[in-house]
Amino acid sequence: MSVDELAPGLWRWTAWHEEWKEDVAAAVAETPDGLAVFDAPGALPDGRTPEHAFVTVFFHARGGAEAGAEHVWAPSRAVKRLGNRGLEVTDPFEPDTALPDGVVAIETARESEVVYWLPEHRAVVAGDVLLGAGAKPRATDDPLRLCPERWLSGKATLDDLRASLRPLLELPVARVLVSHGAPVLDGAPEALAGVLI
Repeated sequence: MSVDELAPGLWRWTAWHEEWKEDVAAAVAETPDGLAVFDAPGALPDGRTPEHAFVTVFFHARGGAEAGAEHVWAPSRAVKRLGNRGLEVTDPFEPDTALPDGVVAIETARESEVVYWLPEHRAVVAGDVLLGAGAKPRATDDPLRLCPERWLSGKATLDDLRASLRPLLELPVARVLVSHGAPVLDGAPEALAGVLI
């Protein structure tokens, strides 16, 4: 388990995932309302308790219960599946819900998954819809790529996923923090454009 500071008040926390057989990552951010974690794999390594835990997709319930956050935020359409995985969502939200500290959830074409925009840190936090360099399956050196189409639900296509993520291109993104693979810390706008246009 390791925690790397990416910018003042923003960290990337990685931990081994036994099922996935590689490190997975979470984001930790200082916000005006306190500490927030995104897709936490367990209790914070430094023993602090976050005020807020945000979940991108039900697969990432992981060890979120151990993070001990007072508020656990997730899309309302993912609540039942998260409960089946042992994570109680205290604050389910709809697409237009105002989230704490200016965090914005952006719906994706993948059922029950959102990406988060952290305006204070100019960071996008993605669960599974965006993968970084070196991520399974079919690891590549590309800084970003879309998840495989088979990961999408129902009739959704990769074109649908691209369209749902295009609002990210209008944001002043400085970094993209992914759960799988390397984060994009330089050239984030170009990396996003490369997969979304």
